[in-house]
Amino acid sequence: MNSSSSPYRIIAVCTGNICRSPMAALMLASALEAEGLDGRVTVDSAGTTGYEAGRPIDPRAARRLGATQIVSDRHVAREWQDEWFRERDLILALDVDHFAWLREAAPDQESMDKVRMLRSFDPKVSGRDPLDQGIEDPWYGGQADFDAVWQQIHGALPGIIRHVRSALTQAVPIQRRTVAEPAAGTL
Repeated sequence: MNSSSSPYRIIAVCTGNICRSPMAALMLASALEAEGLDGRVTVDSAGTTGYEAGRPIDPRAARRLGATQIVSDRHVAREWQDEWFRERDLILALDVDHFAWLREAAPDQESMDKVRMLRSFDPKVSGRDPLDQGIEDPWYGGQADFDAVWQQIHGALPGIIRHVRSALTQAVPIQRRTVAEPAAGTL
């Protein structure tokens, strides 16, 4: 669980980590920065496959992000690592196949509970079945498909930020005793 001494960690996950998940991670990081939360939250992304590992973000995704002054030129695609179940506080699946893959791969219930559909934070679709909360892969389409992905991610950002604020408020500071302090009940 997150404590006040460590950042809240979020990862966005899609298939190849060149379109949807880097867009989500970069858009969320920008929104968190605008809210003054960037020092308390870290955001990254990964793919369920290694098909695109080592490649940059899709140029169409970069173009869409650039239209809102979000820089994406440092993104390098990477494949999901199992230890991230333990190391992340919130795992955002971009489509139902990623959601199912992550939940099936989760090593325990605590890890499974961290997996959420990104659009489950969008009030327009939050009450719907995960099948209806997915963001389709724009890779096979044109720029309009990347614009649609941007809109769908954008709709979920306020809900994710509210969730993060709540999680940060609930984080309990780790209490540390110094050597000079007696343990409770020892006096």
